[in-house]
Amino acid sequence: MGKKRKIQKEENLKNVKKAKKNVVELPPVRSSEEAPITNNKWSNKERVLVFSSRGIGFRDRHLMKDFKVLMPHSKSETKMDKKDSLTVINEICQMKNCTKCIYFESKRKTDLYLWMSNCPSGPSVRFDVQNIHTLLELKLTGNCLKHSRPLLCFNEAFDEAPHWSLLKELLIQIFSTPRNHPKSQPFVDHVFSFTVADNRIWFRNYQAMEEDGKLAEIGKC
Repeated sequence: MGKKRKIQKEENLKNVKKAKKNVVELPPVRSSEEAPITNNKWSNKERVLVFSSRGIGFRDRHLMKDFKVLMPHSKSETKMDKKDSLTVINEICQMKNCTKCIYFESKRKTDLYLWMSNCPSGPSVRFDVQNIHTLLELKLTGNCLKHSRPLLCFNEAFDEAPHWSLLKELLIQIFSTPRNHPKSQPFVDHVFSFTVADNRIWFRNYQAMEEDGKLAEIGKC
């Protein structure tokens, strides 16, 4: 009888140990008043080089400054000589630790071309810039804090053709401010709108007024 009881006790202990191993421990319940745990590390280190060629006009120069204001992850560079080849841009981006580039090219002092590229492997695209309105010229009711993160909005036309989809991805990588960037604000209060119409891309900057989607176009920010 004594041996049977010992064997039963040993079997019971083994069963208890197995049950403890199979028990899944749930994490402790977090109170609603506590702040959520977030990752504050700056992991997406995309940098955009924004510069121009020599000979651009005053309005084109103000437009380039507006781009720098809207993108806290941008870097500047001195004007590039028109005689230099465009391949020099890859070397400049490498020295500046930039993976994207926005280059304003002026020709005949009247035409402005905008290059956007993923350096050094591409793709790259050249736009003929038309209908320029700088932030200083616009007197609108919208307003946003400087260096706050934008919400990018694209219309349905960007998904209708492969080249528009490629441009959409390039614009997302260039204009989206990386999360936890040292120069950016940790919130979203404005919207970048990209719309395809008449075979052109129209760019607008709106303030997010309320959570229901009400917007107001921004002039000076």
